[in-house]
Amino acid sequence: MGASSGRVVVARVGRDTLRLTPAHRFPNDPVRVGGTLHWDVLALFREVLSGLRRAGPVASVGVDSWAVDYGLLDSTGALLGNPVHYRDARTDGVLERVTRRLGAQRLYATTGVQQLPFNTLYQLTAAAGSPQLAAAHRLLMIPDLIGYWLTGEIGAEATNASTTQLYDLHARAWADELMADAGVPAHLFAPLREPGTRIGATLPGLDLPHRTDVVAVGSHDTASAVVAVPAADERFAYISCGTWSLVGVELTAPILTEASRRANFSNEGGVDGTVRYLRNVMGLWPLQECLRDWGGPDLSGLLAAAAREPAFRSVVDIDDPSFLPPGGMPDRIAEACRRGGQPVPRSPAAVVRCVVDSLALAHRRAVRQVQELSGRHVDAVHVVGGGARNALLCQLTADACGLPVLAGPVEATAIGNVLVQARAAGVVGDDLAALRRLVRNTQRVERYEPRGGPVPAGPDDRRVEV
Repeated sequence: MGASSGRVVVARVGRDTLRLTPAHRFPNDPVRVGGTLHWDVLALFREVLSGLRRAGPVASVGVDSWAVDYGLLDSTGALLGNPVHYRDARTDGVLERVTRRLGAQRLYATTGVQQLPFNTLYQLTAAAGSPQLAAAHRLLMIPDLIGYWLTGEIGAEATNASTTQLYDLHARAWADELMADAGVPAHLFAPLREPGTRIGATLPGLDLPHRTDVVAVGSHDTASAVVAVPAADERFAYISCGTWSLVGVELTAPILTEASRRANFSNEGGVDGTVRYLRNVMGLWPLQECLRDWGGPDLSGLLAAAAREPAFRSVVDIDDPSFLPPGGMPDRIAEACRRGGQPVPRSPAAVVRCVVDSLALAHRRAVRQVQELSGRHVDAVHVVGGGARNALLCQLTADACGLPVLAGPVEATAIGNVLVQARAAGVVGDDLAALRRLVRNTQRVERYEPRGGPVPAGPDDRRVEV
């Protein structure tokens, strides 16, 4: 389940086989009620069940989704209202308040997580004193909530837990002392489980083809996507590109330096105890919002027209917080160009070119920073996820970074999800190298070489200095 859509995908996996067949796709449309933006999680669960019925009998099921958001259960296991969307304004100003009280250095030293205004810590602080939080018995991240409804079993998968800013990266456990000082009730948090753990069998009352094991996977979608990076021996950076672009490298230990904290890089849990050392970049969200505002025109035609627009004529800081909320995105991009002294794009194609140019420059900044901060030189950038389809973005990212871009697989998250399931079933090899070898041998990857032309400094390149 992604932040804008979801899908149920059936995979057939063997030692030399990896084939995916979509069974069901569905939109993920938030709902605003009483001034609060919510996820329509009951509709999402209905669509998940519909997809599982269409999929037919399978050996196992794994669930992944976006991070930071959660549902609250009462003592009977009933959901206490629809989960609040991370783009809701309830966390405005909370980050600063909590940071003043607990200290930014302490937060980073304990959790290793970058400061984002919608982190779970800040959502719970914003919810303090609410009737729902007072009545809550358990807190479940979104994939754990879906897993609970499928099996009746409570638990918290570690890769998603690591994004909350309430997880102790060193102890690989919930940060109870930090929770106490933050005023967050520690009893809400379920026992942790690792990817590959069997959660339980689907409940008989769900009207599925047959009872099926549900297996914990890298339930943060980026954790699953990184499993499916088809890297061989090269030193690589990855960009898991969808609504967000997650730009980083895979490490064996976190980086908790002051420079890393100031650069706002995150140390998040990966499959097999790895660390996803990365930075969130705004990603394709501004483009998605523009398309929605324009009534859903054909993206391929717009990208072709955008490719004919002058390169880097108008660029904005794609990570500016003004682009975070939904609605009115073309106007906000025009205003950002106006404020920055950039030519204001006048056509949809020019707006798309501005977004894609700006995103490529943001990718460059993050790729440069991750090498400086980690001390790890990279030879290539792997772009996985929906952004791998965007040839213009991939080529511009190669040009901006001065590195080859290897684009694909598009369904990296689904592939990483099913590979962890298949490994738990004993179907494929034990280590990440074996899983990636299977991806490399079975999935199509496009290579984009940097063209070597001049690429200007971006409006956010001032942040490269660490």
